[in-house]
Amino acid sequence: MKKLLFSLFFAMLLVLGACGGGGDEGASDDNTSEEQTDQSSQDEAGESTEESGDEGSESGSGDGATDSAGAEEVYQNNCSSCHGGELGGGFGPALTEVGSKYDAAKIVDIIKNGKGQMPAQSQVSDEDAQTVADWLATME
Repeated sequence: MKKLLFSLFFAMLLVLGACGGGGDEGASDDNTSEEQTDQSSQDEAGESTEESGDEGSESGSGDGATDSAGAEEVYQNNCSSCHGGELGGGFGPALTEVGSKYDAAKIVDIIKNGKGQMPAQSQVSDEDAQTVADWLATME
């Protein structure tokens, strides 16, 4: 009987432990809202987010802040659940210094084809993968 209760307690502890860490995501969501507000004010100044995102990904250095905001949005929507809202890691490894290990082309390859335990991210478009890879490649 004690073994059964201990096993149930341990199983419940594991389940609740796996659900932990929600506080970090809330903090990053607030930061994302601020970034979206900043981005909205840029839009009102006469520059469309979609236009600047497309131009920035082609030109590379033209709209670095807009590319960064777009890349962070893609990251938050597709990557943060495993790699953490602040790039600090979680289920997946931290990405704070990924640019010192891989260039943008290799990061795109990892996003599209997976590596190790990371599955291929087929829901991420080629353009979004390139945007995020360019942004992550600057993390050194």
